[in-house]
Amino acid sequence: MIRLLLAAAVLAALLLALPAEAALIKPLGINPASSAGTFNNAPGGGVFEDQYTFTLSGGPQFLSIASATNTYAGLSDFIASFSAAVYTTGADGIVNNADDIAVIGPVAATPCIGVSNCQGMAGSALLNPGAYYLELTGFAGGTAGYGGNLAVAAVPGPVVGAGLPGILMALGGLLAWRRMRRT
Repeated sequence: MIRLLLAAAVLAALLLALPAEAALIKPLGINPASSAGTFNNAPGGGVFEDQYTFTLSGGPQFLSIASATNTYAGLSDFIASFSAAVYTTGADGIVNNADDIAVIGPVAATPCIGVSNCQGMAGSALLNPGAYYLELTGFAGGTAGYGGNLAVAAVPGPVVGAGLPGILMALGGLLAWRRMRRT
């Protein structure tokens, strides 16, 4: 019995001493354009969950487009269950927490069109100013890697005079023109 307890204690100590694979968290900055939003990683073998944080400032809204690809020569380069999603950081501002809301995806990787040994995914959304992160997950082979881009562009606000006030002003102008034409 003592040997069994000792063996269990040694096994538990060995398991606790193994390094845990931490998720990669990399900041892409504020309003990342194409060049600033480029990312890549070689997660090594096993399950991975990587996050790329970014902040949208200004606005009123931003068109956000995210894409990622995995090009593989053999099975050791292939990423199984490869998927991506963009989330808000929620009210607490903490990445990958219970109050995060998906705003793009999750989107599963599909074969690249016209390119062999390639899989990828992409998505887009109109986002309001705030804190967000792109999350990539999968099960990587020993030498697997991925690359991609996240780019945002500000969407202009409404044009002055458009909407109901603009229609009323146009209608008033039309009535004034018609009255002036009669006289």
